[in-house]
Amino acid sequence: MSPEGWRALPGSGVERRSFLAMGSQCHLLGLGLERGRLDWATGRVVEAHRRFSRFVPESELSRFNASGGKWVAISPWLEELLRAALEAYRLSGGLVHAGVLPSMLAIGYTRPLAEGGPTPAAAVMPPPVPPLPELLQVEPGRARLRGGGIDLGGIVKGWLADRLAAVLGENCVVNLGGDLFARGPGPQGEGWPVGVGGTTVLLRDQGAATSGTWRRAWGWGGRRLHHLIDPRTGRPAESDLGEVSVVAERAFAAEVHAKAALLLGRGLAPAYLAGRACAWRLA
Repeated sequence: MSPEGWRALPGSGVERRSFLAMGSQCHLLGLGLERGRLDWATGRVVEAHRRFSRFVPESELSRFNASGGKWVAISPWLEELLRAALEAYRLSGGLVHAGVLPSMLAIGYTRPLAEGGPTPAAAVMPPPVPPLPELLQVEPGRARLRGGGIDLGGIVKGWLADRLAAVLGENCVVNLGGDLFARGPGPQGEGWPVGVGGTTVLLRDQGAATSGTWRRAWGWGGRRLHHLIDPRTGRPAESDLGEVSVVAERAFAAEVHAKAALLLGRGLAPAYLAGRACAWRLA
């Protein structure tokens, strides 16, 4: 999912930045922005990667995962993200579960795929994941993880896209690896053109996200593995959908509902999305 159309508008005045962060291609676009705002926003995304990536050993999230079940002090930023993870669990009926890190490690997703690919998968997979509220407790200024580990993954991208767009400018797009929020009327006053599964849609004050099993997938021992874990089984999801794109009121909600719909499959996804999303595409 990507911003489109603005490349074909010479003289539109759209400022943009493209860069790699959080294991994804990121794009920031805006009209009428204050000087230096795109550089500031880029810095915030890079900082979020350093602080909340499970692949960075010294990150705050990595330290929290290694806290051994103790109550530990956490930053306000991590507190908000852990609360967002609990909200995602609630919104999705338990399908979007930040506590699936042991399963991700068991399938060999121990490092970014761009940095050498997966490591050998475990012979025995972990069991289904316990409910997130049983694993994760959050209080003002502190939190406790009772076993397992947290992977914030797409949650931080959607969450951060919403928050950056709210302060970047009145006419902007924040796209963090496909989780995006489009704010304002866009270059021509009709919304920001965004590519969704080969179709361009105009978004204004809306979020969008795509969840799929084909980008981060690999074979091991005769099995097809991918990064999307179904917490009901503790294994890579077995769905008759390969990709779901969702438009919602927030990028965070779009990310949550796209992932939940993919896990539910083609038969149940439309009913689930009907009361939660503005629009969607199942592939």
